[in-house]
Amino acid sequence: MARIKTISVTLCAVILTTFTFIATPLAVASEHARPAAVHKSSTAASAKVKKKSAPAKKTASKSTKSSTADKKKRTTVKKRTTTSSSTPVTARQRTASRTLSRTASVSASAACRKNRSAKQRAACLQTSAKGVTIADAHKIRVQKAQKTAMSKLMQQIGKPYRWGGNSPRTGFDCSGLVWYAYKDLVKFRIPRTANEMYHLRDASPVDRGALETGDLVFFRTQGRGTADHVGVYMGNGKFIQSPSSGQGIQVTSLSEDYWKRHYVGARRVMTSSTIR
Repeated sequence: MARIKTISVTLCAVILTTFTFIATPLAVASEHARPAAVHKSSTAASAKVKKKSAPAKKTASKSTKSSTADKKKRTTVKKRTTTSSSTPVTARQRTASRTLSRTASVSASAACRKNRSAKQRAACLQTSAKGVTIADAHKIRVQKAQKTAMSKLMQQIGKPYRWGGNSPRTGFDCSGLVWYAYKDLVKFRIPRTANEMYHLRDASPVDRGALETGDLVFFRTQGRGTADHVGVYMGNGKFIQSPSSGQGIQVTSLSEDYWKRHYVGARRVMTSSTIR
């Protein structure tokens, strides 16, 4: 019996020792495994948080983009409204502008028909089609005619005076010089004497302070009739004339005492209705 007890005690001790030897490594392994599990669980949780936060950032960026787009749309709408409110155009105004443009084109074509030659009519219509007003077109035509007259007159400077002369070959008297310069530029017949030119119905009187290039200036030098001498105003207070026998065609100042004393008036023969 004593042996049996000793054997049983010994077996129990062996079993406990074996169990202790096996359990200790398991506990240590479990303790080492816990931090890894905790680390894995924490990384998984952080990954989930990142996944959730990423869409939030995208939605935030989308919301900012949409807000900026809305602001741009609002500003453009405001600009449109302000421009439309500042310059409102009604149907009546559109109709009135169309009517005015049609009337202007009709009047332009009617004015251009007054020109005699087909070339002049075509040039007039082309000028009005470019957006130039009728008044501007008339002014351009008059200026062109004035330049032509001045060019013809300046080419005769120095030519001798000749009573009754009206040609560069023979010379000119005062009225013959004017007749030569204007005979092909105006629609009416230019008279041959200074007094007839002064009383010409197609020529309108002009004040001395309103003289323009191409106006005729008249003088009474010998007391015969209303006017017995004529010249052509050139601008800047000067006129061109064929003065008298023994002198050539020259440019003279209106401010000279002699011509101031004998000055009787001026007439305008170059207008939009008189030039060809």
